[in-house]
Amino acid sequence: MTITGTLDPRFSEATQPTEWPAAAEALTTAGLYWLTTVRADGRPHVTPLVGVWVDDTFVFCTGPSEQKARNLRSGAAVVVTTGANTWDAGLDVVVEGSAGRVTGRHELTALADAYRAKYGDDWDFDCDDEVFDPEGEAAIVYRVTPDKVLAFAKSPHGQTRFRL
Repeated sequence: MTITGTLDPRFSEATQPTEWPAAAEALTTAGLYWLTTVRADGRPHVTPLVGVWVDDTFVFCTGPSEQKARNLRSGAAVVVTTGANTWDAGLDVVVEGSAGRVTGRHELTALADAYRAKYGDDWDFDCDDEVFDPEGEAAIVYRVTPDKVLAFAKSPHGQTRFRL
């Protein structure tokens, strides 16, 4: 599948949109992401976390009592951001979408392998049919299916919108 972006001239001095492989690479290689969820009363909640970009989706895990897990029980809308904390270099990427729970030993094992490949032994999970680390703190796994991805190039500045 070819994913083509559209450059928004209102917010761009760039003349060409960011290409999807560059945005996907930023999502794949990021060491840290920021996840925004919405509390039941409508207030936002933002937290840094690790995750993996797999098959054009973002995957993360959280304990069932953490705020983001509680928020996701009342609504699936999320925003995931990552990028370079600079004004004039790098690429920032924003993923808007819906988070859904991932279950099944086969799928969770593949995702645990993806975490291990990216982060090494720092994020090494066993799993069962429901969670990562079933004998420990039990981390629920979520997959964010993007509705829209925005890439913000910084030199020259440009905003590219992707629909997946």
